[in-house]
Amino acid sequence: MNIPATLKYTEDHEWIKIDGDYALVGVTDFAQSELGDIVYVEIETEGEELSKGDVFGTVEAVKTVSDLFMPLSGTVEEVNGDLEDAPETVNQDAYEKGWMIKIKLSDSSELEDLLDADKYSELVGA
Repeated sequence: MNIPATLKYTEDHEWIKIDGDYALVGVTDFAQSELGDIVYVEIETEGEELSKGDVFGTVEAVKTVSDLFMPLSGTVEEVNGDLEDAPETVNQDAYEKGWMIKIKLSDSSELEDLLDADKYSELVGA
């Protein structure tokens, strides 16, 4: 299982790549493998300011639909439009091409609540 040390993680199985006041967010390799074949990603929150824990979209797999939760408070600046035509990208490349949203952070103190790769590995038993 791939758990890059350069990323941060949530207990809801999202990964976060911090770049200054911005962050890319997606679902972890563990999450995509548990979901199975992803057939649809719906994110209609572009331009919205959301709080940590709010639902920013959903991901639909063959066997289930799961909510996607904001790992940090901020404004959804961009949505990965490539996932509309190729949702399976999340299965194939969860940490690069399979990113879901880019957010502008509104409360950097929330970064302290995120898990590092070691703690996330413990959470998923890797």
